Amino acid sequence: MTAEKTRSLLIVEDDLALQKQIKWSLDRFESVTADDRESALVQMRRSQPAVVTMDLGLPPDADSVSEGFRLLEQIIAFDPDIKVIVLTGQNDQANALRAIAMGAYDFFAKPFEPDLLNLTVERAFRLFELQAENRRLRELHQPESLSGLVTKDPEMMRVCRTIEKVASSNATVLLLGESGTGKEILARGLHQASARRSGKFVAINCAAIPENLLESELFGYEKGAYTGAAKTTLGKIETANGGTLMLDEIGDLPLSLQAKLLRFLQERTIERLGGRQEIPVDVRVVCATHQNLKEQTGDGRFREDLYYRLAEIVVDIPPLRDRIGDAALLAHAFARRFSKEQNRSNMTLAESAVRAIEKYDWPGNIRELENCIKRATIMADTNQITSDDLGLKSLAVNPSDDMLELRVIRDNADKEAIVKAMGRVNGNIVKTAELLGVSRPTLYDLMHKLGLK
Repeated sequence: MTAEKTRSLLIVEDDLALQKQIKWSLDRFESVTADDRESALVQMRRSQPAVVTMDLGLPPDADSVSEGFRLLEQIIAFDPDIKVIVLTGQNDQANALRAIAMGAYDFFAKPFEPDLLNLTVERAFRLFELQAENRRLRELHQPESLSGLVTKDPEMMRVCRTIEKVASSNATVLLLGESGTGKEILARGLHQASARRSGKFVAINCAAIPENLLESELFGYEKGAYTGAAKTTLGKIETANGGTLMLDEIGDLPLSLQAKLLRFLQERTIERLGGRQEIPVDVRVVCATHQNLKEQTGDGRFREDLYYRLAEIVVDIPPLRDRIGDAALLAHAFARRFSKEQNRSNMTLAESAVRAIEKYDWPGNIRELENCIKRATIMADTNQITSDDLGLKSLAVNPSDDMLELRVIRDNADKEAIVKAMGRVNGNIVKTAELLGVSRPTLYDLMHKLGLK
């Protein structure tokens, strides 16, 4: 089989004679056909084509283009990278241009020249493959700004992409997540990915500093502002000028300072304690908290106007227990790191340790896991860390109840998908099969195998 034959092409045409002619003209490619919108969507799910050629005039009203444009919209929504080549009538330039505006790759007037259509389809395939290769390379080379983050969880990967997208702006970012989920790592990554990377990254924990000292820590003070103020001292906000300021545990900021912080966010100027001069400050603000600020605004513990100033971009960070596979992945990374730091070569995790790590809920998240692996690295008698070394004995892990059987995982996923699809179409088998992109006999076989009725 040639390389071209491995590339999937979908031909959507209700005229069967013309459909055969197009398929014959494009015989270099592995093609599937459809003659209406519904069958085209089924083939989209089954074959996942890279290129689609389609007529705009489709049943039930082949003289109208409404069904064709509806299909084009659904194809683009299914995968914006698919290259759609629209076939139109000789005098139908307006609809052709409309299709291009909606996201179609190109258009051809019928009757078409087979050689030109072949060339256009070939170019569409090449562009699709080039874009796929670029995405693959971007995934392989994770940006340096987030190089300290270890994850393979899809939800956490979306968080990383959000951080990368907002880094170029000056919007205030609010990071929400439990303690130990990596909020400061993400804040530092945001700073490194921004145009402010050459400036300072300054972090302050609003919960760790007494209320009577927090104001001077944030805004600084002039010489003689109070007893013991022997010299003028810059606050954290002013120190971060030209860079990024992280306000950790912003939910613990006293109400007396919330108004002053709000004024700074609005005016971008500060007054040092004991001073009268307004000092302009150019700083990107990133806030973080494990608390529900929305609830705090309701009971008066947090100013609502300040909340909306801080929540221009809100990023929810999932806890470690909800990150698929991340606990074991991080544990291996920590074991390698701490074995080097403790001069213990080749420290590895035993299978029992990995199972214990995966079963534990990690209420302290990554910070708790890090401490646990560091302690185990120091205390382990051999170069292999066991479940006993972790100190998680209360779990009573049974080695046989946590084996990763691919067949069981696949069956559970199939069962869940079928049940959801049947619920969506009110139990209609034909529509369920189409929704899942499989044939009716295949669906019946799966249902019988999984014990579904």
